[in-house]
Amino acid sequence: MAICEIVTIGTELLLGEIQDTNSRFIARSLRDIGVDLYRLTTVGDNLNRITATLQEALMRADIVITTGGLGPTVDDPTRQAVANVFNVKLIYKEELWEQILERFSRYNRTPTENNKRQAYIPANSIAISNPVGTAPAFYVELGGKTLISLPGVPREMEYLMNHFVVEYLKHRYDLRDEIILPWVIHTISKGESSIDEIIGEMETLSNPTVGLLAHPGQTDIRVTAKAPSAAEAEEMMQPVLQEIREKLKDYIYGENETTLEQAVADLLNQSQTRVSIIESGTNSEVFEKLKRHMPDGQLSGDNVDLVFSGETLNLLMHEYQEQKNADMVLAIIVSSKDADPHVQIALLHNGQLSDVNRLYGGPSGDAVTWAVNYALDMIRWKLIEN
Repeated sequence: MAICEIVTIGTELLLGEIQDTNSRFIARSLRDIGVDLYRLTTVGDNLNRITATLQEALMRADIVITTGGLGPTVDDPTRQAVANVFNVKLIYKEELWEQILERFSRYNRTPTENNKRQAYIPANSIAISNPVGTAPAFYVELGGKTLISLPGVPREMEYLMNHFVVEYLKHRYDLRDEIILPWVIHTISKGESSIDEIIGEMETLSNPTVGLLAHPGQTDIRVTAKAPSAAEAEEMMQPVLQEIREKLKDYIYGENETTLEQAVADLLNQSQTRVSIIESGTNSEVFEKLKRHMPDGQLSGDNVDLVFSGETLNLLMHEYQEQKNADMVLAIIVSSKDADPHVQIALLHNGQLSDVNRLYGGPSGDAVTWAVNYALDMIRWKLIEN
């Protein structure tokens, strides 16, 4: 079993100026060949801190993959940091400089003198050809340890992962085409702690593993299995998935790529239920989500700027039911005037009115997301009860 750590390098990442998409791509690539990823670290463009971070990572992991810091400028210190880790010098590689010159020439550009820095790599490293950029990548082997340094430009990093790193790691660590397969079960109506009370014992499993991820108003259950093939991994996790399905039943609205709005729209379409939606403070989010999955004429919606009392809203919903010829009317109002947003949701169906009227106690920025999820779930429960 090979263990990997990823180290992303760049002060711009720590300042939030750019988003780290490289780690996600690398993690998925490693997952697909059965390499366990235990840690992800981000460090700024500081030579001493990068050196220390890489030293620590190599003590813990078999494989360390870095991205970033391979450019031509003074604040691109990854090459020197790797040299420091192994106590070697940077050496100039004429063939790398020729590759850089050829790439500049191809686009009728002239390199500056500092581009020559990119032709220097640690003395004990082996260059990885980079036909899609000017930053040569490289790797270092020491016993059973491997350090691979890739460019931070996503397009370049992805190319090198696909065309070199994956196959190199499979060969070096004799990876027998293992795969780490994730499966996600989406639940709603129960919080993370409630889900944990029900399936907590399953979260101690080692293969497959079970973990929880909370979102505003809903909780995902991630089941992950490691096996020689996707089919074997899926077969391995089936008993766990089935037990979760049996224990949570109607609290599950979908799995993997299924969204809540898609699940609700499917129920509405199956029952041919006509829905009218009144929204305030949500930017018509419920309507916009549902209309992507529903035929014209089955869904109508209005965005209003008013906050209604319970009695007025009740009358308005009955008017909408009659005017829009709707089987179901949903009203969702989110008012953020106070510190704690106020949420009012009501659902009229078959002459029965269900409603919730409360302050949202979580982060105010999540109030609309929570309210939209709650409103969609009210529709879902009404349909599955019928």
